[in-house]
Formats: sequence, structure tokens, C-alpha cells
Amino acid sequence: MLAKRIIPCLDIKDGRTVKGTNFVDLRDAGDPVELAIRYSQEGADELVFLDITATVDKRKTLATLVRNIATHINIPFTVGGGINTVEDVSVLLENGADKISVNTSAVRNPQLISALAKNFGSQCVVVAIDIKIIDGIWKVVTHGGRTPTPLVATEWVKECYNLGAGEILLTSMENDGTKAGFAVDITATISQSVNIPVIASGGAGTIEHFEEVFTQGHADAALAASIFHFKEVEIRALKEYLHSKNISVRL
Repeated sequence: MLAKRIIPCLDIKDGRTVKGTNFVDLRDAGDPVELAIRYSQEGADELVFLDITATVDKRKTLATLVRNIATHINIPFTVGGGINTVEDVSVLLENGADKISVNTSAVRNPQLISALAKNFGSQCVVVAIDIKIIDGIWKVVTHGGRTPTPLVATEWVKECYNLGAGEILLTSMENDGTKAGFAVDITATISQSVNIPVIASGGAGTIEHFEEVFTQGHADAALAASIFHFKEVEIRALKEYLHSKNISVRL
């Protein structure tokens, strides 16, 4: 069985790591380079770096910061924010990213997923999908959760898979920052509907929440931010707990 992955997320705004609740009320969480080094040393399996205002501000992800982080860590590193073209991805990979994440741009232009998979391989392409319950249905939202779309989450995931996505980063806007647990049911539905890894995101508050999303939610990886940034949960202790529950992790 493949080991489940624990992935800290660095949400970047103006060169600093920030964290909010339901994508608003952002507060400073530290220097991204220092945090990245800490997580690499503490046993994180991967890192995700999201320039959360890149799409909104219509600017490119900070390639220099990406390079600065990449030179200090030895774990896989996914970068997202403001990626619209094959050229954008080339720049990020040249600066040390291992994978890239597209979200709003993929909704706007689904063929971008195919173009990126063709140029860089599916294993490089993570499609980030932010979802919210609208009229009783999990639907896709974009621009950091600010813009609703008519896309039904389960259908969009399958389309992304068919277009060549290598991985899905699924964030529940209902749960994000609440520390009340992941959206286990929809994560399970989506994980079992496609044959690629699904990273669960949004809502981690306790060690037990990770156990739930791996066992009941069938997630391949779980992503969290504030509980790691503010040391409410230690990665080593989390992995030891999961191991004690017979969940395969890299110790």
C-alpha cells in the first residue's frame, strides 16, 4: 500500500506566509523560507506553496521566492498561483518546483490541463479544486473561493482526470480554517471516482481528523496549514499516531 502523505501548505501573500478562515481574515504565519526548512526537517512528505493573490492580482507567482525555498529543502514541492501558460510552468520548474498547481486558470481554460500534461507529464500537474455547497450541491468556486461556478465538483474532477491531471488537491471552503475536520464524505466520493491521488485540504484541527480522512475519506494525502505553522500538531507525532493506527506513513 502506498504511504499516505502529510503536506504542509504555505499560503503566500506579499512574500509572507498567511492563514485565514474560509479564505478570509488573513493573519501572518511567518517567513515562508524558514517554515519550508522546518517542515523539511520535521518529516513532511511534500510542500505546497500557493501564491493566494496571484490570480486575483493578475500577476505571476514569485519565482524568486520559489527558487529560494527550493534551494533549502529536499522534499517534493508543488507551486500554484497565477499559472496560465506552458511558459509560466517552465519558469517555475526551472526555479525548483517539482509540480505545479492550477485552479482558476483550469476552470477558465480546461485545455490548459492537457497542454501541461503533454509538455511536462501528468505527474507534474496538480489541479486544485475549491468546492462549496451551493443549493445543496458541492460546486466548484474560483478566485480563492470568491467566485461561484456552475461546475458540479464530482463532474469537474472526472473531467480534470480525463484531461490529464496527475493529482487533485481538493479544498472544502466550508471547512477551511475551521479546525472542525475535513469534508470526509465528498472527499471519499471524489477519491473513489478517479484513479489518481486526491489530496484532502480544509478543516484539519486534530490528529484524529487525519485518521478520518485517510480511512473514511480514502484520501491519498492530507494538507494543512495553521495547525502546523503554529505548532498545534507536530508532524512527527502525527505520523507516529497514524502508524499506531495501522495507516501506512513514511516515518
